[in-house]
Amino acid sequence: MTEETALADRIDSWLSVNMPMIQSHGGTSAIRSVDAETGTIVVELGGACAGCGISHTTEETLQEELTSHFEAISTVTVEYGGEDDWAVDQPENYMGIDRTQGGRGGQGKSRPASDFF
Repeated sequence: MTEETALADRIDSWLSVNMPMIQSHGGTSAIRSVDAETGTIVVELGGACAGCGISHTTEETLQEELTSHFEAISTVTVEYGGEDDWAVDQPENYMGIDRTQGGRGGQGKSRPASDFF
């Protein structure tokens, strides 16, 4: 196991414990790259996070928290993926990769009269 892989696993575990709101709001997260030598990490947010009005807050929180909790990380880049460019072959993280939009199990569509009552 390389240093980058071990660090990515630790960060992935941290995300699942400390950022459950991502998945609870219908979003997804995945570690795309880690460079322990330069201290950079790329986190991709997808699902409901792509285009969400408060995603900038999630992005700022990730940048602050990851740099403060992991000494090896100095720069956090957050990218947003959508349904079309979400890497299908990306191994699932601890939170799981849920490719639905909006957490509703479809393309962000719902029928409130029949879905919720």
